[in-house]
Amino acid sequence: MITTERLYDYFQENPVISTDTRNITPGCIFFALKGDLFNANEFAAQAIEKGAAYAVIDEEKYATNNQCLLVEDVLSTLQDLARHHRKQLSIPVIGLTGSNGKTTSKELVNAVLAERYKTFATFGNLNNHIGVPLSILSITDDVQIAVIEMGANHQKEIELLCTIAQPTHGIITNVGMAHLDGFGGFEGVKKGKAELYAYLKETHGYTFINRDNPYLLEMSNAAGLNKLIYYGTENGNTIKGELKSSDPFIEVDWTNHDVSSSVKTNLTGSYNFENILAAICIGDFFDMSPEEINTGLSNYQPKNNRSQLTKTEKNIVICDFYNANPSSMTAALKNIAVLSADKKTAILGDMFELGPESPGQHELIAKQANESGLDQLIFIGKDFFTFKDNFKGTFFETPAEAATYLQENPVRDHLVLLKGSRGMKLESLLQYL
Repeated sequence: MITTERLYDYFQENPVISTDTRNITPGCIFFALKGDLFNANEFAAQAIEKGAAYAVIDEEKYATNNQCLLVEDVLSTLQDLARHHRKQLSIPVIGLTGSNGKTTSKELVNAVLAERYKTFATFGNLNNHIGVPLSILSITDDVQIAVIEMGANHQKEIELLCTIAQPTHGIITNVGMAHLDGFGGFEGVKKGKAELYAYLKETHGYTFINRDNPYLLEMSNAAGLNKLIYYGTENGNTIKGELKSSDPFIEVDWTNHDVSSSVKTNLTGSYNFENILAAICIGDFFDMSPEEINTGLSNYQPKNNRSQLTKTEKNIVICDFYNANPSSMTAALKNIAVLSADKKTAILGDMFELGPESPGQHELIAKQANESGLDQLIFIGKDFFTFKDNFKGTFFETPAEAATYLQENPVRDHLVLLKGSRGMKLESLLQYL
C-alpha cells in the first residue's frame, strides 16, 4: 500500500488528476473511483495505455504493473491527497455554500477578486465529495486566493468538505427548501449548512453574513462566531447596498466606509442582489478599491443557464433551468412578475429531491404561479401533473409532450421563464421558444 506522502511525491511530478478514461492526458494520475454502476479499477490498464503515468486502484487483481498504485480505498485516498496538498498552500481559501445562488456567488466573488489577485475558483459545480478534492488538487503554487464551492444534500457532508478545503473564510449564501429529502426537512438544511460555521468557529476563520437574513443570523449566533463581516441593506453593515433597478438587469448602489458607489451588472433577477452584495463585501475585505470591485461585477457574464437572459427569434427567455427548488422557484416567479413585458409565460418543471414534502411544495408553487398574473402557465413533470385539475395552466408529464404543444401553439413576443430541476432537461424546449 502506498502512503499519502509517497503518492504526493508522484503528484508533484505529475500534477494532473483524471477520474475518467475518456479524459486521460499524458502523464496524469488516474484515480479508479467506484460508483453504483461502475468499478473504474477495471479501466486502470486502459488508462495507462492511454498515457496515464499511474493508476490508483484498490483491488489488487487489477495491479498489472508497477504503474498501478494500490491503496485501501481510492476515494478516501483522493480526499487525503487533497488534504495534504491543501496544507502546503498558505493562502486564503473562501468556502462557499448555500441552498441557492452558490455557483453564481462563487463566480461573482471570483470575478471581483481576479481584478487584483491570481485566483482559483471551483470549475462548474464540482462541489461534492469528489469535486472538492479535485478542485483543491487543481490549485497551483501561484494562486493567491481560492474560492471553493461546497454542495451538500445531507448532513455531515459540509463537515467533510471543510476538512478537505480547510477554508480560512466562509459564506453561506442562504438556506432554503432544497434537498429536503436528504436533509430531512428545512431544519435539517439549516443544521447541514451550519457545519461551515462550526468549522470556522473551531479554526478562528472569518465569516461573511447577510444581515438581512434572519436564518443566517440565528445560525451564526448559535455557532458562537466572533470574526464576522456583515453586509445588507441597513446601516451598520460593513457593506450597505440598495437595489436600484432589476428590469431586467441589476443595478446596485452601495456604500463602504462612507464611500458611495454604483454598479450596473449583466445579471437578471432581484434575488441576485444579495449575491452581488456578498461579492462586494468579500472584495472590500481583501482591500480592493470600489473601482476594481465594480469592474469585476460589470464585466461578469452569467452562464450555464443560471438567470441567463437569451433572445430567440420569437421571445426573450430567462434561462434558469440548471436547477430548481421551492425557494428559487418562488424567487423566480416574483422576479418575472415585476419585469416589464407586454406578455409573460412561465414554463415550470418538477423540482427533485423534496422527499415527503414534494406534493405540498409542488402544489404551493402551482398556486403561486396562478397568483402571479402571468399570461400563460405551462407545468411539466409528474409531480406538477398531479394538480392539473386544481389550477389553471397547461400540464404535461414530459418535456417531449410540452415540445409538441409548443410547436403546435407557438409562443411569440413573450418574456418567458424556463425553470426546473436539472433532471427535467428543459433546455430541450429552448429551440421551440
